Amino acid sequence: MALSPWARRRYVTWGATPEEASGPVPGDELLPDAGLVSTRAITIDAGPEAVWPWLVQMGSGRGGAYTYDWIENLFGLNMHSADEILPQFQRLGVGDSLPLGTKGPAMQVKICDHAKTLAFRSADGAWVWIFDLRPDQGGTRLISRNRISPPGTSRAARLLYDVMMAPGSLIMERRMLRGIKERAERVGRSAEPVRA
Repeated sequence: MALSPWARRRYVTWGATPEEASGPVPGDELLPDAGLVSTRAITIDAGPEAVWPWLVQMGSGRGGAYTYDWIENLFGLNMHSADEILPQFQRLGVGDSLPLGTKGPAMQVKICDHAKTLAFRSADGAWVWIFDLRPDQGGTRLISRNRISPPGTSRAARLLYDVMMAPGSLIMERRMLRGIKERAERVGRSAEPVRA
């Protein structure tokens, strides 16, 4: 079942419409020939200005990743998901780094278009992570796209991704998107927008 086309499609496109899953987002050009692409999305009942602060403060020793901290910390990532907007981490710009633990891959900001697009690329260039915010009937469609060039192009490498990584990444990313949604909806409508 985990290897069926239906299951794989579900793992890599959770929450995304067919148009969102197949359409372009700013930052695709940072890794145009990615071997693996996932596009996941969620609707948030708060505008992009209310969602943006939660994205820019993400990272180890910052606002965390809004996932399952205990799982992240099994890998030594030092993630502690914040439940409030942290003013000290609201200034983020192109060239800045997103820490993912002391031994995790360094992610550098490549696009930082306020309340629209935030894109990171790993130091080795093999992973691009894009957050695209789209206004949607007074709320926001938050689209998270990962573009990855896996270290191996063999059938075994692809099988490992399909069986282990795709379902595992869905569990963590779905929790992250829901965590951002819960936080932005809870404080977004009453809080003043935070600008860098």
